[in-house]
Amino acid sequence: MAGYFLACCRALVTKGAEVHVVYWPVNAEAPFAFKAPAGVKLYNRREYNLKQLLALTEEIGPSLIICSGWVDKAYLEVCRKYKKSTATVLTLDNHWKGNIRQQFAVLAGPFYLRRRFSWCWVPGKPQAPYASKLGFEESRILSGFYSADIELFNGMYEKHRVEKNKTFPKRFLYAGRYYGFKGLQDLWEAFAVIDEQARDGWELWCLGTGDLEPVSHPAIKHFGFVQPHDIERFVKDAGVFVLPSHKEPWGVALHEFTAAGFPVVCSDAVGAASAFVKEERNGYLFKAGDRKGLRTALEKMIAKGPAELNGMAAESHALAQQISPANWADALMKITETTS
Repeated sequence: MAGYFLACCRALVTKGAEVHVVYWPVNAEAPFAFKAPAGVKLYNRREYNLKQLLALTEEIGPSLIICSGWVDKAYLEVCRKYKKSTATVLTLDNHWKGNIRQQFAVLAGPFYLRRRFSWCWVPGKPQAPYASKLGFEESRILSGFYSADIELFNGMYEKHRVEKNKTFPKRFLYAGRYYGFKGLQDLWEAFAVIDEQARDGWELWCLGTGDLEPVSHPAIKHFGFVQPHDIERFVKDAGVFVLPSHKEPWGVALHEFTAAGFPVVCSDAVGAASAFVKEERNGYLFKAGDRKGLRTALEKMIAKGPAELNGMAAESHALAQQISPANWADALMKITETTS
């Protein structure tokens, strides 16, 4: 559960839908505080066993059911029971890797998943091949499952772009969990080895929590976990977004900060880069785990003048408009129209 997902639910309500969300509690390392929008009712999954979940579903009488992945067996049972009478949508964000686990899923897909789901919804191009291999027809595979709260971040862009055009902030920004797979240690090392004079006053600001011990460096600052309603301060005062993940099936944060008008430095493991990063137009890609490549990308940003950086910012903002909560809601409404 996160604010960006509730923004999508809010958009769905504006289409005339009634929205019910059964959710697992938020992660301790990302303790988002959220409130259900009007027209959206929340149910804590921990308070429902299978029998109670089936009873809740019967009471609601849904015209469409969305299931996040296939880990929760109770969710799967609900979808199995309702597939013949209701549109059932599987969501997944895994890239096709061809490993043993995925090969097994492909073999089981037609007999297991297709008996429970009539549609598959993925974030973008990197996930579509896997959905196809699981047995879903191309016409039954939707994209755009993850969307930033575009309205929120577009507003920040418009509010601060004039000031950034005057004085572009010399600050790289990372926002995410403090875990090894996020590539954060690569980022700290790549930034730290850039000569102080070559850094030309640039700093690295990091937002998040996790099991990694924050590195100590005079030009690297740590701010801990930041709630979405407090993020604008960092949008205003930072200039370039960095996402160095070793593994990142999508990465909504990349969508958020491109919408807010940030040039980006991003690893090639980030799924959202397929939609929101165009090499040299609005950012730079590097091979995940390649600290030298990451350093080179950071140095390229440092070497750019304010006019170039602001041009990249405008390009990022434009690219971010491809996916939105409104598109998200439209996709679901189209399914209900097709099924009815």
